[in-house]
Amino acid sequence: MKATKLTGRVLAQACLAVGRKIKKAHRARQTPHGKQTVRQLMGHGAATNSIEVESPKDFDRVARKWNVDYAFYKTGPDKYLLFFKSGQADAITACFSEYSRRVMKRSKSRRVPIREQLKRAAAELARQPSHKKERAREAVHEDR
Repeated sequence: MKATKLTGRVLAQACLAVGRKIKKAHRARQTPHGKQTVRQLMGHGAATNSIEVESPKDFDRVARKWNVDYAFYKTGPDKYLLFFKSGQADAITACFSEYSRRVMKRSKSRRVPIREQLKRAAAELARQPSHKKERAREAVHEDR
């Protein structure tokens, strides 16, 4: 900071600027928590394990509740590997049991998916004759 005259206002601004810089450096040194990239998770220096997961969005909701560090890696269409720290195995076990309960509950749901309802409705419409065809048939039968 350049100043010809060091006033109280200039000194206060300098102190605030130094404080912001220290705070920024402190945040940069902290390890991330929660959902992160695989590279960030490996950078923690702890051993990691992995499990296959079907729906990462559902697991994401549960994992935030259990305050777990984890990362997803996409291996194929609708296939993901879940990486987590080995040191958090207890939290992951509890988190994964809640996640599996949610997945099982969702699969037992009695609601018919919308796409399935649309397919059924389209099949039903295909079976029913259209009005034009009915009128043409009636006209043919009347001519005889």
